[in-house]
Amino acid sequence: MTSDWIALDWTTTRRRLWVMRGRDVLDEAVDDGPRPADAASILALVAGRHAGQGVPVIACGPLGPVRDTVPCIPLAGSLWQIDLGDPRVALHAVPGLRQTQPADMMQGDETRVAGFLALNPGWDGVICLVGETSRWVHVSAGEVVSFRSFLFGALISAVAAGTQLGRWLSTSDLDGAAFAEAVADGLSRPEQVLARLWSAHADATLSALPPEVARARILGGLIGAELAATRPFWLGQHLAVLGEGEMPRLHVDALAAQGVPATQGDGPRMTREGLIAAWKTLTP
Repeated sequence: MTSDWIALDWTTTRRRLWVMRGRDVLDEAVDDGPRPADAASILALVAGRHAGQGVPVIACGPLGPVRDTVPCIPLAGSLWQIDLGDPRVALHAVPGLRQTQPADMMQGDETRVAGFLALNPGWDGVICLVGETSRWVHVSAGEVVSFRSFLFGALISAVAAGTQLGRWLSTSDLDGAAFAEAVADGLSRPEQVLARLWSAHADATLSALPPEVARARILGGLIGAELAATRPFWLGQHLAVLGEGEMPRLHVDALAAQGVPATQGDGPRMTREGLIAAWKTLTP
């Protein structure tokens, strides 16, 4: 298959690759599970998806440097060139963004922000990116002004895999009323969130609390505590929530319950649009 270039979104838990001709997608592949961000893994992922010499691979994620300090535009400078030791592939990584106070960083989400802004020029407000890390990004005049990161998705995964609460998180059902109540409780009393998580487990174990209610209380409490910490970001702002799967929708629902509407966007699409914007910086 011939292609102009390859777009690559690299995270610690998933890799998504698009074979591109200009802006058009020729093929897409998803690779789940942990994988080291080394040359062998990258070359194995793109193998057979390109032809010729020096095919550009434009990547975001923890592959390049965390170079640019906010406030700045999300694609502030030149792409970082990485030698993979294979002349058939020319890897260019989008630099991540850093924040001095409080100390924070992102690698990958700057590309999703750039993609959202490419599709919504002139948009000002706050973008919440939901994934392994949930990240609240204040955007104004095309720049990332500030941001705050939370280990939301990673914490859910760790709790599900390493504690007794995983029994209730394994269900796909969720009680809407119990979720809204747990969000409100987490928002008003975030200091109680860890006790509330155990209480949901105890109630489900001792009192036959339905699994969908227990799961709603666990997720709602964590999202409510996150909203309590990010109140300066979302209160009185235009909001967009980006991601894929259930968790972005739950964040939108939690915000709506506080009377705060948010637009939900498709995370992979925003990533691809951001990588297209980065690719354009290499083309005349």
